[in-house]
Amino acid sequence: MALWKPDPTFYASPREAVKAPPETLAYVAAFDRAAAKPDAIAVLDVDPASDSYGSVVGWAELPNLGDELHHFGWNACSSALCPYAPHPHVERRYLIVPGLRSSRIYVLDTKDDPKKPSIVKTVEPEELAARAGYSRPHTVHCGPEGLYVTNLGGADGADGPGGIALLDHTSFEVLGRWEVDRGPQHLAYDAWWHIAHDVLITSEWGTPSMVEDGVVGELLLGRKYGHALHFFDLRKRTHVQTVDLGDEHQMVLELRPAHDPTRLYGFAGVVVSVEDLSASVWLWHRDGDRWAARKVITIPAEPADAADLPPVIKPFGAVPPLVTDIDLSVDDKWLYVSCWGTGELKRYDVSDPFHPVEAGSVRIGGIVRRTPHPAAPDLPLAGGPQMVEVSRDGRRVYVTNSLYGAWDDQFYPDGVGAWMAKLDSTPDGFAFDERFFPHGDDFRGLRPHQTRLQGGDASSDSYCYP
Repeated sequence: MALWKPDPTFYASPREAVKAPPETLAYVAAFDRAAAKPDAIAVLDVDPASDSYGSVVGWAELPNLGDELHHFGWNACSSALCPYAPHPHVERRYLIVPGLRSSRIYVLDTKDDPKKPSIVKTVEPEELAARAGYSRPHTVHCGPEGLYVTNLGGADGADGPGGIALLDHTSFEVLGRWEVDRGPQHLAYDAWWHIAHDVLITSEWGTPSMVEDGVVGELLLGRKYGHALHFFDLRKRTHVQTVDLGDEHQMVLELRPAHDPTRLYGFAGVVVSVEDLSASVWLWHRDGDRWAARKVITIPAEPADAADLPPVIKPFGAVPPLVTDIDLSVDDKWLYVSCWGTGELKRYDVSDPFHPVEAGSVRIGGIVRRTPHPAAPDLPLAGGPQMVEVSRDGRRVYVTNSLYGAWDDQFYPDGVGAWMAKLDSTPDGFAFDERFFPHGDDFRGLRPHQTRLQGGDASSDSYCYP
């Protein structure tokens, strides 16, 4: 009798994930802003013992133009070990890669040759629209019932509402719209969960027309972008509660729940306050029988000479931090906060999530400073730490510099360039790895955006056992 053995990269608990072997490959979504050549998945060697460490060692070019690859994910992860999971036999082998502008979703197989992912299926925008009523797929998360794909737009030209489409684990067909009752949510962005408690949380950015060409000043100052968190019953797929952070806090983006399934809290990043250009991080938590949120980190804007600023922020005479990504280590101790505008990556000790303590900072890029990488001190860099990914053991942190084509052009109008960096993180320090700096032509003229690590990472998996 054959016995099913779970994928060895599935971990029952965060503790087991932390003890797992380190990654040797990283997959990076890279896109062509001009849509003149195809986007691609770049494969990087992240094994320090390898002769090709820090180099692009594989390249999977996509067949179409203008996809603008965004937040991709694995087809399956540690959530497949949950007691009620119907698919404990699936493997972590496929990358599910959405095109934010094209509304296509690509499925790439990494099993036969991890350095040469191959396309095995393409979900066309017509299927996503017909079966789920959505467009503009943004973020992919693997759950026990299937693949959750958040979307910014509606179908058939509808600007919204955005929401979640569910895809089958094995066929990758679109099963349908996840929400049975979306409640008041209209704007969409990220979704995550407290999986052992049947709670799903969503955040808000804007509809396609609001984000298509970058930040719209009238919408921002009019406080029209998203500023709330929404809580759903994960099993019933129904809206339970809205927590409004205040309309001055514009664009509530990345969500990072605690990995420990017994802990009911998580962090949400807010891009900007229209009152003072600061950015912030909020903690959601239970308050009696309701959900609540409180601001636990505020990062102020940095004064600057208007002559050094791009037109979009020139009238303000300051550089906003623009917190566009956050990532929480698997042991729930360190929160990394990327300040794409100022070119800073901050590390906070969040052992007490209600009282984060800053515990390290590095600078690279930035709208005004253009800080170089230590490996190339004479090379000023544009862009800044944007997407940030943390290894399972928490010792390695990877950052890429491009955010979203339209934002790149607004905030770095002279060109955002292309680079990726790695930092070593220990309780005693937080610093760049000078051996790891792929940049420029290494990405063949494409802009690197999001990173996924072989075998999983801090933002790909959820765990059902403490």
